[in-house]
Amino acid sequence: QVQLVESGGGLVQPGGSLRLSCAASGSILSIVARWYRQAPGKQREWVAGSTSDGTTGYANSVSGRFTISRDNNKNTVYLQMNDLKPEDTAVYFCNAVHGLAQYWGQGTSVIVSS
Repeated sequence: QVQLVESGGGLVQPGGSLRLSCAASGSILSIVARWYRQAPGKQREWVAGSTSDGTTGYANSVSGRFTISRDNNKNTVYLQMNDLKPEDTAVYFCNAVHGLAQYWGQGTSVIVSS
């Protein structure tokens, strides 16, 4: 059974930082790993991505503040979030594309509020 297990969400003040983790049951994150988020009442949006050749990309809204990284030996991908803003409040989802399959984590909630 393929699973993505996320952790690290929580409540943080504006300007603060959080580090999200996504652990996979196997190597499904090794080729393409992404983070998405969905704010209340809004569509899910892409946040960051990482590919096996080291390429990373970020949505304009988080560029310069968020960093995606991976530890392939641990089958884990991370999202370091700095200088958090209230508009970053959302449920954050880990996503993996491996072969013809796509996998999603259960989501971890991030609330940025004073």
